[in-house]
Amino acid sequence: MPMHVNLPPTVFTRVAATALRDYAYAILRHIDMPKEQAELLARLLVDSDLRGVHSHGTWQLARYISEIRSGGLNLRPDIRVVSETPAVLVLDGDGGLGYTPAWMATEAAIRKALATGLGAATTRHHGHFGAAGHFSRACAAAGCIGIAASAVRHLPGPGACIWWAPSSPPISIAIPTGAQPPLVPDLGVYLTDVRPDNLAEKFAALPDAFFKLLGFGAITQVLGGQLAGIYDYPPADRPQYPVATQGTFVLAMNIAHFLPPAEFQRQMERFVAACRSMAPFPGAQQAELPGGFEAQRERDYARDGVPVSPEQRRVLDQAAASAGFVTLEQWLRGERP
Repeated sequence: MPMHVNLPPTVFTRVAATALRDYAYAILRHIDMPKEQAELLARLLVDSDLRGVHSHGTWQLARYISEIRSGGLNLRPDIRVVSETPAVLVLDGDGGLGYTPAWMATEAAIRKALATGLGAATTRHHGHFGAAGHFSRACAAAGCIGIAASAVRHLPGPGACIWWAPSSPPISIAIPTGAQPPLVPDLGVYLTDVRPDNLAEKFAALPDAFFKLLGFGAITQVLGGQLAGIYDYPPADRPQYPVATQGTFVLAMNIAHFLPPAEFQRQMERFVAACRSMAPFPGAQQAELPGGFEAQRERDYARDGVPVSPEQRRVLDQAAASAGFVTLEQWLRGERP
């Protein structure tokens, strides 16, 4: 997927978020995905579209349908508890997509954090889980600081540069901010446009960035990978699914166990407001911390409709065709299969 996909499209048509959500849900039900899983997946995909993170929105439907149709993922997984303590839950995703086990892990981490102060969960044996911000934001909405990370089973080869030791793992940290825009870094740990042929040049220009991102990426890879137990899984009694190579780590920290939430909120509102009063990056009109621009798009797109580019519409049509379903344009005209 092109890296520029998360810039607001210059050519687009608006589609109401409810219509886009209903369309995604209908496609998923058409391929016989269980109702609750289809509802969750459709909602989270459109939530990404609403924030302008189209790379992790309904754009992904074609990929997921292909992975399911090919037998790479389990359409109807039996998600089960591997182990549980008062503070930690470990889930097995049974070869399905990662959204449902990761959401279950997040809900469990929040419950445990509200009871004990800290709650954590890991998941294993599943496919893509979408944007890490879905899960960290849920923690923040519950009055917790949330951390969500994921990784794909990956062992670097001996001939490659150490820069590629992690596999671009995603991580998000969400912090409640009261009346100010949310503070939610949601990122893959890598640098755009670094390739074997230009690595030496890029490294010479910013060696500090490479070393710091390497450390951040390696730790994220371990949290979402080795700690989640994805490297020696599944066991013999669970079916093997070739695409189910991903794991998840979620940590919720209950702010109320550190200091009164109102006091924390006052401090965060003052901090975020001060940051937004600073000069923006060159070429930007507003200084925003990570999460601020996404919050503005979410408000705008919820009001005006999600901007769907011709390329995104083409990928949606591809997903519909592979599922034997009507196109988005036909759906919006009221046609049903």
